[in-house]
Amino acid sequence: MMFNVPQFIDVEDKVAGPLTAKQLFWMIGMFAIILVIATVFPGPVTYIIAVPVVILFVLLAFYRPGGFPLISYVTHGFFFLFRPKLLVWSRPKAVFPTTSNAGKARPTESSLPQRKTPSPEDIRRVARMMDGR
Repeated sequence: MMFNVPQFIDVEDKVAGPLTAKQLFWMIGMFAIILVIATVFPGPVTYIIAVPVVILFVLLAFYRPGGFPLISYVTHGFFFLFRPKLLVWSRPKAVFPTTSNAGKARPTESSLPQRKTPSPEDIRRVARMMDGR
């Protein structure tokens, strides 16, 4: 039995012409804010305030650095600025019950394994083996 495998599942559906639903909402929000700005401020001030608003909303709607929407970078930056950055390590509590060492004697140096230091003859012998002689 043959099944159709969906393709282009990472492409969003177009809602209005070439715009996706998210892009359309960003554009509607932009026009609403520009309308509010135009009613509150007089003529030339409207243009001075509206230009950065248009640039911001167009970037939020269409710019995708690294394949991710710009709003995700903005939210990650916001959380980076306002979350605490100091991480303090604290020793975890013991999982196993601890026993007191009051009755046990500490190991002496003679009971610990001794570390062997190589002699110059040992070093020469290893060097000859490495050279292949």
